[in-house]
Amino acid sequence: MGSLPLKKLVSFLTSELGLSEFPRDESANGLQVEGSRSVRKIGLAVDACDYVFNKAAEQQVDFLLVHHGLVWGGIRAVTGILRKRIKLLLDHDISLYACHLPLDWHPEYGNNAQLRSLLGLSRAGEFGEYHGKRIGCHGRLNKEMALNDFILRVDKRLGTTSRSIDFGRKVKNVGIVSGGGWSALYDAECHDIDTFLTGEPSHSAYTLAEELKINLIFAGHYATETAGVRAVGAMLTKKFPIETAFIDHPTGL
Repeated sequence: MGSLPLKKLVSFLTSELGLSEFPRDESANGLQVEGSRSVRKIGLAVDACDYVFNKAAEQQVDFLLVHHGLVWGGIRAVTGILRKRIKLLLDHDISLYACHLPLDWHPEYGNNAQLRSLLGLSRAGEFGEYHGKRIGCHGRLNKEMALNDFILRVDKRLGTTSRSIDFGRKVKNVGIVSGGGWSALYDAECHDIDTFLTGEPSHSAYTLAEELKINLIFAGHYATETAGVRAVGAMLTKKFPIETAFIDHPTGL
């Protein structure tokens, strides 16, 4: 395997992943920590944390792309856990690159587009407005299914154990917003969605879904947000002669 200049990789990712589409994202999308100027191995993970950083160092990763980075709304002080995390990266010359909302939204590599494909849904359109962009999607099954049967499909293909609330409808038109996207339910009525899939459960989602008669599936924040970084890794392997590795650290949440 070869190597790649850090600046070239950062420039490519920033353009390819559409970071400019989300100027108001709280995450500091892009390069957050600068490590080696030459990239020989790329690691991909959902969360920037001690476990992932140590695994990256063990696997000799020198560029780590994550969905949830270290910098949210700026840095006021590099102390405590933040100091420890940044030091770990710098000690091993590992660059950290974050891609938050753009990796939920992206029509090809995004978490939601990937979930739609994994679940065998044909593309019906965009869904779930947030910061002026529809970051989710909705898709249709060829034939309607009972909710329990569809949940079995979700759990098998995502390797998760979903929680669900059945409001009496068969599954045909599914809205998807990964992670903590329950508020996208407000868009569901406009798209005739019968079932809504997201990551985290929310008390506020219940009564809204009850009134709209939309089934709820909570498949786990982590489980709904691994597909995007995996897809980016597969794309980079095809684009550049460089090794990639997915670092799995499931939370069960």
